[in-house]
Amino acid sequence: MQMATENPLIISDKDKMRQWSRSMRAQGKTIGLVPTMGYLHEGHLSLIRDAHKHSQSVVVSIYVNPGQFSPTEDLSTYPSDFLGDIDKLKSIPGGVDVVFHPHNLYDYGDNSNDRNCWNDSGDQHGGEREGREVVSCVEDGGMGHETWVRVEKLEKPLCGKSRPVCFRGVATIVSKLFNIVEPDVAFFGKKDYQQWRIIQRMVRDLDFGIKVIGSDLVREPDGLAMSSRNVRLSPAERDKALSISRSLTEAKVAAENGQVNCRELINSVIQSVQEAGGLIDYAEVVDQESLEAVEEIKGPAVFCVAAWFGKVRLIDNMEISP
Repeated sequence: MQMATENPLIISDKDKMRQWSRSMRAQGKTIGLVPTMGYLHEGHLSLIRDAHKHSQSVVVSIYVNPGQFSPTEDLSTYPSDFLGDIDKLKSIPGGVDVVFHPHNLYDYGDNSNDRNCWNDSGDQHGGEREGREVVSCVEDGGMGHETWVRVEKLEKPLCGKSRPVCFRGVATIVSKLFNIVEPDVAFFGKKDYQQWRIIQRMVRDLDFGIKVIGSDLVREPDGLAMSSRNVRLSPAERDKALSISRSLTEAKVAAENGQVNCRELINSVIQSVQEAGGLIDYAEVVDQESLEAVEEIKGPAVFCVAAWFGKVRLIDNMEISP
């Protein structure tokens, strides 16, 4: 049985987090950051193990970011288990040095209307309310935050089509975390492939002095991509959701054996997921760097899928190298 490590230092204040990081740097130590929204699983823990390989001090942030949810999405039902997360972090060899767990990173101490939009709708079609511009829970909550970071081209395809506020919220909160924690290296899982590429591009374009490392997607033994949202699937829905990884695997094998027509590969995945009872959000083969759709696989590509099973939206992907 794995021995538990010591409790990590838990910091909730932005200034104290920044002070800790600067004290570590003054000692000549490098800092690795693993940003998470909590409800940790093996995919998150694999990122932390990677962080230990590339840095001397490890910070894990746990913060469910309202800026990447629209008022009709599942912010209110996003799973949370902070004490359980701490136990999981203690189980990792070497543990983590700090858990940065702020209450509200959009609270600047000068606004009286500090309400989050903990909406219970779980609307599958999210985003825009009738007659209104699409906004995030930050704007809907009247928090007074006005500044957003956008990676304008990469945020538009794939998840950006049905979740138009998501990636400006991701880029903004990651920028804030980078400015607060001041890491040398940051770690992101490739399950959120588009997110990883967006953060890479943001770091390049804005000259953050941070190395961004993408870690391989981690799967359950039966192939389901690990996700904090998996806990919300019923047993029947979870079984049906295996159609995503199974059909992606078949498509990857077919492509690497010479089937390079993307429309045929896409149709086969859509058919498999729909026959299992899933509702397709998107299924696309895109260039690994630009995320632009490709008609034929001639270079490194990634097959990305998002689908609903019940009230749970799942994403998955597989890289393809012909």
